Amino acid sequence: MQVVASAVLVVLALASSRSRAADEDAPHHRPVKEVANQRISVGDRGTLPLYVSADWSNPLPEITRAVLVLHGRLRNADVYFKSALTAQAAAGDAGKTTLMIVPQFLAGVDVDAYHLPADTLRWTLEGWEGGDPALAPTPASSFEAIDAILVRLADRKLFPNLRQVVVAGHSGGAQVVQRYAIAGKGEPALTQQGVVVANPSSYAYFNNERPEPSIAASCPGYNDWKYGMEARPAYLADPSAAALEQAYVARRVIYLLGTLDTNPNHPALDKSRMAEAEGPYRYARGHAYAATMAARDAGAPSHSVWDVKGVGHDGDKMLTSSCGLKALFDLRGCE
Repeated sequence: MQVVASAVLVVLALASSRSRAADEDAPHHRPVKEVANQRISVGDRGTLPLYVSADWSNPLPEITRAVLVLHGRLRNADVYFKSALTAQAAAGDAGKTTLMIVPQFLAGVDVDAYHLPADTLRWTLEGWEGGDPALAPTPASSFEAIDAILVRLADRKLFPNLRQVVVAGHSGGAQVVQRYAIAGKGEPALTQQGVVVANPSSYAYFNNERPEPSIAASCPGYNDWKYGMEARPAYLADPSAAALEQAYVARRVIYLLGTLDTNPNHPALDKSRMAEAEGPYRYARGHAYAATMAARDAGAPSHSVWDVKGVGHDGDKMLTSSCGLKALFDLRGCE
């Protein structure tokens, strides 16, 4: 049966100010404080912990929208789940027919600390951000885990009235979703429609030009994945860069950018030479990337930029802005 739902892949700063500060200051090599209480099988590759706001093992005919929220580098899915529920409440009636899902990409240190089952997927501390293969129990990409969630949502027996899927992320999660919007295979009927990207530290470019060419010239790996199309991981090794670009351009993309996210020394900003070749700070990097896409042959007519005025790298303010709520719940207004 054909699935009629569309997907809006959203990269948003969704965490509370508390989780935002933690992302900036706390070392991410420590075990997580909490492991999500549910599991999903990623094919025969392993299991992924996640939080879900309702029992999705039974049919949910009242659900018309699903929102996935991806955590940052601390892998603190519990904090992000609380933020997701806050957003759901702020959405009013739209939130009542929405299922909130927060997957958790664990590292080996987490599995060891909590003596988790051997089939629990675990990645390097940052490898999951770019779709790298897991360390164990199989080399499953973090993108395959998102695929598995989308496939479950495409089950019309469980979700007969689902019409839209939103995938959101903050910090490291924001980088995951921008790359997944390019590379994700998922359930085609759930991934062909749209993308919203807000305030990630960097973007994956399709050509070898950068806003800061002198920095790029001094960095031999500036065009490697996850900043460019070279040296891509196994999950997206087969499609050509041109094919990946074509798929990305075909999607409706909204770049959601906080106008005050302009600190070049922000403690959570990617300061690698690869990222600095894309611009000095997040707001500039976002506009530069959108301009590059618009300047390509035939442009990117399905892409647009929404500025969130007066907001910096603040998760709650991005989320509860008129643009943030419109992106997540299709509410009116974006001022």
